[in-house]
Amino acid sequence: MTHEEKALRYFTDGANCAQAVVMAYVKDLGMDEKTAARLASSFGGGIGRLREICGAVSGMMMVYGFLRGYDDLKDPDLKKAHYANVQALANKFREENGSIVCRELLALHENEQNDPTPTPRDAKFFHSRPCMGFVQCAARLLDEALIKE
Repeated sequence: MTHEEKALRYFTDGANCAQAVVMAYVKDLGMDEKTAARLASSFGGGIGRLREICGAVSGMMMVYGFLRGYDDLKDPDLKKAHYANVQALANKFREENGSIVCRELLALHENEQNDPTPTPRDAKFFHSRPCMGFVQCAARLLDEALIKE
């Protein structure tokens, strides 16, 4: 099963968008599903349903940072190179989907934002929300970036 397929399965099983992407990479990250789910739990719905950066994008960046991030805190060149790669990933997601911001991706009106209540995962949700495609896109773009490097 590909990372893209895994991410979709986790999402349809109830994971939020960030969790779905991170959990798809548990073997690559060397962590268990529960740890991955907890790590990414705050980032769903554009960070706790604040509708800011898309959770799928946040999940993509968490995995990318874990696998390709820098840890020499005194080397500005490593930071610059990493940020350039992060921006490239974000820009690819934006090019394909029109934005990296949850409320823009979902075309939400102001009164539909910031409610912390999760939307029930029912047929209406899966039919009306494009989130499954965002989760798949994030996993695919991440795979492409990791393979390229």
